Amino acid sequence: MTYRTTKRGGSRFKIFGEVIAELKKVVWLSRREAAFLTLLVLIVSVIAGLALGGLDIGFAEFAGKFFLGR
Repeated sequence: MTYRTTKRGGSRFKIFGEVIAELKKVVWLSRREAAFLTLLVLIVSVIAGLALGGLDIGFAEFAGKFFLGR
């Protein structure tokens, strides 16, 4: 059984240059856009957490009364 090795062209660290080249093509958000979207995510997360917490408490009360007779 023979193994063929393929020769890699260029330097071993060529990928870092390629990564940097790709990152230069990215359209980055402005500071204001990033702050707005971060705040929006936090607000939606808090609202979803409160809604799910309310449902959890409601189901716990229902299960306690229905199954345990409390």
